[in-house]
Amino acid sequence: MQGVAHWALLLSLIGLLIMAGVAAWNLWNREAKGAPALEAAQGVLFCVLTVVSLVLLAALWRRDFSYEYVFSYTDKVLPAFYAVTAFWAGQAGSLLFWVWVMALFGLLFSLTKKYKRLAPETKFHFWLFFLSIEAFFLLLLTGPSNPFLGFAPGDLPPDGKGLNPLLQNPGMIFHPPLLFAGYAGFAVPACLALASWLSGEPTSWLKNSRAFTILSWMFLTAGIILGCWWSYMELGWGGYWAWDPVENASLIPWLAATAFIHTAVIETRRGSLKRTNVILVSLTLLLSFFATYLVRGAVVESLHAFGEGGVGGPLLVFTLAGLLLTIVIAVVGSPSAGPRPMSEPVSLPGMLLALAVFLLALAVVVFMGTLWPVFSKLWSENPVGLGADFYNRVCTPLFALIGVFLAFCPHMSWKAGVARPKTALVALGAFLVAGVATYFLGYKNRVALVGIAAGFGALISLLVLLSGSRAARSLKGGLGAWLLHIGLALVFIGVAFSGPYQLSKQAIVAPEQTMEIGGYTLTYKGVKEFDTPGYKAGQATIVARRGDKVLGELTPERRTYKNFPQPFAEVSVIPSLGEELYSTLLAYSTDQGASIEVRVNPLVSWFWVGGTLMCLSGILCLLRATGRED
Repeated sequence: MQGVAHWALLLSLIGLLIMAGVAAWNLWNREAKGAPALEAAQGVLFCVLTVVSLVLLAALWRRDFSYEYVFSYTDKVLPAFYAVTAFWAGQAGSLLFWVWVMALFGLLFSLTKKYKRLAPETKFHFWLFFLSIEAFFLLLLTGPSNPFLGFAPGDLPPDGKGLNPLLQNPGMIFHPPLLFAGYAGFAVPACLALASWLSGEPTSWLKNSRAFTILSWMFLTAGIILGCWWSYMELGWGGYWAWDPVENASLIPWLAATAFIHTAVIETRRGSLKRTNVILVSLTLLLSFFATYLVRGAVVESLHAFGEGGVGGPLLVFTLAGLLLTIVIAVVGSPSAGPRPMSEPVSLPGMLLALAVFLLALAVVVFMGTLWPVFSKLWSENPVGLGADFYNRVCTPLFALIGVFLAFCPHMSWKAGVARPKTALVALGAFLVAGVATYFLGYKNRVALVGIAAGFGALISLLVLLSGSRAARSLKGGLGAWLLHIGLALVFIGVAFSGPYQLSKQAIVAPEQTMEIGGYTLTYKGVKEFDTPGYKAGQATIVARRGDKVLGELTPERRTYKNFPQPFAEVSVIPSLGEELYSTLLAYSTDQGASIEVRVNPLVSWFWVGGTLMCLSGILCLLRATGRED
């Protein structure tokens, strides 16, 4: 089946190039017919990619080690659900999943009423861009990153190498595909923006692609939140964000996408920033390509990176070519109507624009910091990467200022001044009270104070707004957006507390010895060893008390997996909406002695609750977008 699947991809590549040529021919000759053939080609491509993906999934399920990909990422003892999700554990499988999701989004868009109302010229431009991107991914899949390479019959291995233990976590079942779905989804609004800009389509591309923009942002947000949870629970270092280059790679397009969503609101309501939005949505897609380049191009060192697999160079060239094309189209094209002036600076549009600028500034800082080892090679033979201290020093003040916008933007007027004076006063009062109270409780980090005050100001004022306005509680009145911003406020509070105010302590202990941290008493009981088909492990038992109250048991593990001699930590937590206890078993000996690390993470659960609320409330935003007839 490897050969059949490979030829199916190769023939699809040829077909896409032909159909992209058909789109270009129709544009050149100003033909009005031909779009149905392009739409049919997209449907055929989706069917082919679905069948090809099922072939790879079946091979993973059966542990068919005649596939090099299956050999590289599974073994006979790997649980079935991890074997199936190994589909996106490697470079080739993740690229195949990406283009499959993109084909699905393209097919769904072609079936919408909003697509059918587009002018023929806009459709041809759209398919020219969209099919070209899909063809590029198929070029990678049939060339340097082929998931269907096999072994010769006489060289079949008896077992596979196994899946990296760090990926054997529920978070990694969903984290990568959600990220890829977010990246791929932005192809629809980006291609439609460029197409409409070139053709002068009178119908707003923003309205036509709003549902795909929201859905893609939801997927990307959920992927990042799940990645944070995976990092927190699996790596054992005690946090959820380490400014790792690959973590940054997903954050940069998210910041650009979030900036675009806010400037898109300005264009939808005021008719301003038309060229800006075309550039921003295209930049979001290009930064998604760039994020893939960082992960797969061996550009920077990272725990998460795949290493060079022959796709880094093509991805970089493709991204730069897309950037050049975007600039040319933004300059050459023109909106269907002239630009309208912005409102006063002290207004909702003015603050939304300022917010977008801060988000983009944060994206630039993260981008430059991530690539600093590459830039510094120009003048140093020994380039040094920038650590977490740099990002915390530069990015957290910007993050705190964004929190201030979060607290006060919802209450501003579209024309000038304040639209909701009462809730604005509530936001200001909550901001001041939370800041002063937090300071006198001993939390005196200035940047964290601003973040905490802004988070509570936004949270309380939005709750007051929802409780007092029936319209705000309706789907049409923006309930999804209000809940999403409440979730973001919770994230701000969680980050501001759990980052700078985390407590940590390491100790070497014998059974029944105790350690004290932050008012908690932890009694170590010993280590129990056990074996499973996939790994050997030692599990420590630590009883946690606060005063005379037993809070529960922490049971961190130290595992050694088959084919992976390096030991891996499996953390244990006692969750709480207040202070969460977090433990890691660093090492243990045959005499039951152990080295353990315990952390107290204040309000870290607010981060998880807020992130989850952001993702779920996005569904309400999506329902509102799909329910509109624009």
